Amino acid sequence: MTHPVVFLGAGPGDPELLTLKGRRLLDEADVIVYAGSLVNPALLTGVQAEIHDSAGMTLDEVLAVLVAAQRAGKKAVRLHTGDPSLYGAIREQMQRLDREGIGYEVVPGVSSAFAAAAALKAELTVPEGTQTVIFTRISGRTPVPERESLRRLAAIRASMCIFLSAGMMEQVAAELMAGGCPPETPAAVVEKASWPEQRIVRGTLADIAEKVQAAGIRKTAMIVVGQALSDEPAAVSRLYDAGFSHGRREADALSPHQQSFQETS
Repeated sequence: MTHPVVFLGAGPGDPELLTLKGRRLLDEADVIVYAGSLVNPALLTGVQAEIHDSAGMTLDEVLAVLVAAQRAGKKAVRLHTGDPSLYGAIREQMQRLDREGIGYEVVPGVSSAFAAAAALKAELTVPEGTQTVIFTRISGRTPVPERESLRRLAAIRASMCIFLSAGMMEQVAAELMAGGCPPETPAAVVEKASWPEQRIVRGTLADIAEKVQAAGIRKTAMIVVGQALSDEPAAVSRLYDAGFSHGRREADALSPHQQSFQETS
């Protein structure tokens, strides 16, 4: 019997944030290739599989292990940090498996972006504030298209989750401000979100780089920027507004929000 190779999202670090399906797949696996520099090794406690740490492996070496395991009828899991669809480098692996005629599936995981938002106790989409969240990174050893530069994205004024960029925090802040974000825009950096050693640094674009440098944070950290982090009162969602009808509830009366809307329209 042949089994598809599984690309599995390990979640942000906390073993309890691995999905139930992910836990079952790890426990049933015969071979696991995991991103050792990023994945919490506690996730592998008690597994019976043959384990390979991909931190020192090339793409060819990773694929050789996965292909050999699958062709031998073994259950192979490629364990990636967070959710594999974001900066997971799975596309190139899947293309190689396609060429080899090897079946595979992708099982999602909790992204570090969402673990960071949870640590900050933040809702990234705010009614009448921002309804857009941008996942991006600054250009470094891996280039970013100019049309997607932080300077250009800053003009949208959306919430931003910036991956793989904590080591260039000064440049990140400078690019965002050059693109039109005010210096007082709230910003935060969450190092190792959901891990026991998690750390949070809060500030604004004007001072966050200095604070992050003082904390010695250089990697394994998520940058979150935007007014969604502000403590200022925001508009209330209409979903639970007594005066707002939807498929599950009829409006009882005009809410103060609707009254004020009618008066000004």
